Amino acid sequence: MTFRLVERGWDTEFTDALRRDSGVLRMVCPFIKTRALARILTPEPASLQVITRFNLADFANGVSDIDALESLLDAGATVRGIKGLNAKLYVFGTIRAIITSANLTDAGLSSNHEFGVVTEDRAAIERCHDYFETLWRSAGNDLQRSQLIGWAQKLSSHLASGTPPTASGDLEDHGAVSRFDPSPFTSHPSIFANPPQAFVKFLGESKDRVSLSCPSIEELDHAGCHWALAYPAGAGRPTGVQDDAVMFISRLVKGSDIRIFGRAVALRHVAGRDDATDADIARRPWKKRWSRYIRIHNAEFVAGTMQNGVSLSELMDTLGSDSFEPTQRNAAKGEGNTNPRRSYTRKPHIKLSNEGFEWLNTRLQNALDAHGRLPDNDPRALDWPEIPVQSSQSPEFTQEDFDRELRQMLDVERRAGRTSSRIVARNLYHKVVGGKDPNRMPMACSAMRKLWKQQGSIPDNIVHTTKSGESPTYEVVFAL
Repeated sequence: MTFRLVERGWDTEFTDALRRDSGVLRMVCPFIKTRALARILTPEPASLQVITRFNLADFANGVSDIDALESLLDAGATVRGIKGLNAKLYVFGTIRAIITSANLTDAGLSSNHEFGVVTEDRAAIERCHDYFETLWRSAGNDLQRSQLIGWAQKLSSHLASGTPPTASGDLEDHGAVSRFDPSPFTSHPSIFANPPQAFVKFLGESKDRVSLSCPSIEELDHAGCHWALAYPAGAGRPTGVQDDAVMFISRLVKGSDIRIFGRAVALRHVAGRDDATDADIARRPWKKRWSRYIRIHNAEFVAGTMQNGVSLSELMDTLGSDSFEPTQRNAAKGEGNTNPRRSYTRKPHIKLSNEGFEWLNTRLQNALDAHGRLPDNDPRALDWPEIPVQSSQSPEFTQEDFDRELRQMLDVERRAGRTSSRIVARNLYHKVVGGKDPNRMPMACSAMRKLWKQQGSIPDNIVHTTKSGESPTYEVVFAL
C-alpha cells in the first residue's frame, strides 16, 4: 500500500524513513524543539533543507527553540523562514513523504492527538517536492549563525524583563512573506507542557499568612512575583532551577494551607543580573533579606482572590508521597521522609514529581479557565524591572561578592544557634558563582584569608587548618 493513515508513533515513522534513505530530507515545520529534533535525526541526512518560522515571539512562548535552529546549522542544514507558516511536510528523498498535523516537538511526536498520511507513492512524493520548491523560493535568504546570536541576545533580554503582556510587540518576525499571503497564526502548544523541572515556590512566612479573601493583584503588587521570585540572601544562590522550569507560585494562607494562584517559566539564576538592586529594595524593603532572584516570564495568575487558587493540601491528600520528587524518591528507596507535609518546611520551594506536576497543572488550568487571568484583565499597572547591563555573557564577580556571601553564611550559622561552623572555600565559591569558573576560586580563598587576618577585631575565632593560615578550610567558633 502506498498510502497509510497514521495517528501515533510519529518518531518511529521518521527514524524508519531516515534509515531507509538518509540522503536528502526536506522539512516544512513551524515549531521545532531541540529534544524532538535529536530524536528523529538518527542517522543525520546527508542533505537537509528546512522551512520554519523565524518569529521571536514563538521562541519567547517556548513553542520553538533557537537552540534547535543552531542544531540544524551544526548538522549542515540550510534553513529559511516564512511568516505565518502552518504546514507540516517531511519528504525523505524519493522513498517517502509525511503530511501530518505534528510539529517537531515532544508533544507532537508522542502525546498530542496528531493525524496524517504517510505515502510512498512516487507521484505524490514528486508533488510534495514541487510544493517544497515553490515555498523555498519564496522563503527569503538562508539563515546565518550570526542572526541566531542576535536573536538569542534579544530574547534573553526580553525574557529577563518579565515580559509584561504589552511587551510582546518588541519581538519581530524575521520570516519572509510568501506568495500565499498567510493570515496570522496564533494557536500553539502550551509553554507549560513537558518542562525539564517543576517547582512550587512559596511566598510568605508562617507568621504572615493572608486570608483566602486576599486579592491576587495585591500579592502581585507586594511580591513582584509577576517578573521575579525572591530567594533568601543567606541561603546561597538558587542554582538548582533550570531554564524553562515551570514555577507554580503559591501563597501561605490562613488555616494552615497554601494556595497556588499562578504559574510561570523560569530563567536560571545568573549572578549580578538576578540580584535585587537598590531600586528593587527601595520599592520592596523586605528584598534586602530576599535578594536572590529566579526571573520568570509568561507568568499568568488566577483572577479574583486566593480562594480561587489550587489547594496544596488537596494535592498532598490526593497523591501522598508521589506529590513531590524528594518524597517519591524516598518512598522508592524505602528510607527517609515520605510525608509530603514535612518535606518543604523552611524551604523556599519544593520540586514536584511528574505526577504532582500533571495534577497541579491541570487543576490550575481549570482555575484559570473558570476565573480568568491577571494582570491582563486588571486595570492597575504593575512594575516591570530594568535589567542590569552586563558586559558579556559570563557574569562578573568582585571580591566584595565573596566577602559579602561569606559573612551571610556565618550569619545563618549564628542565627541557627550553632557554636561553630566549618567553612570551605569551594562551598563559598559555588554559592557565589553557581557554575564552573575556576578563575574565581582565588577570590573565595582570599575572602577566607581576609576573615582569618581580622581575628581580634571581629567576634569570631578562626581555627585555621595549616600553620600558614593559607588553608581554604577554616573552622569558625562563634563568640556567644
